Amino acid sequence: MKRFKNEINAGSMADIAFLLLIFFLVTTTIDVDKGITVKLPPWTDDPDEISEVSSKNIFRVNVNASDELLVRGERIPVKVLKKRAVEFILNPEQRNDMPKSPRNAIISLQNDRETSYGTYIAVYNELKAAYNSIWEEEALKRFGQNYESLDRDEKKEIRKDIPLVISEAEPKKFSMR
Repeated sequence: MKRFKNEINAGSMADIAFLLLIFFLVTTTIDVDKGITVKLPPWTDDPDEISEVSSKNIFRVNVNASDELLVRGERIPVKVLKKRAVEFILNPEQRNDMPKSPRNAIISLQNDRETSYGTYIAVYNELKAAYNSIWEEEALKRFGQNYESLDRDEKKEIRKDIPLVISEAEPKKFSMR
């Protein structure tokens, strides 16, 4: 009596596994962190143009190694930064120690070398949020719609009058005592 061997032909199993691997690699999306989009000035070999900027036009934000903020000589928490930045940029009370126009406003951000990354991001987000809220308010006032729903030319018009100017100085070691 002859016995039958129970075998599975596995010759094409490797091919099937390889095809499944290729399928999953091609169809899977991988999220990539985009980071902070910052437009840097174009590179030039020309010497830097040095111009004097009035201190009333500069909103200095310093962050020390303990993640404390010093804004225009005053310690403030991060949650107040957006409100202070909006007041500085717009200068609604026409104070003499602030810029006359949003076009003149410059935000200078400087961190200590040991500032935590989380604090840096939180501060940068608050400063960017200040501009976003100003642009949103201006879009509603001028065009009666949200800033994001404006066309490119309308956005350019608003950004021409209220330009985003955040200057990041080289990190250094400093204290706020």
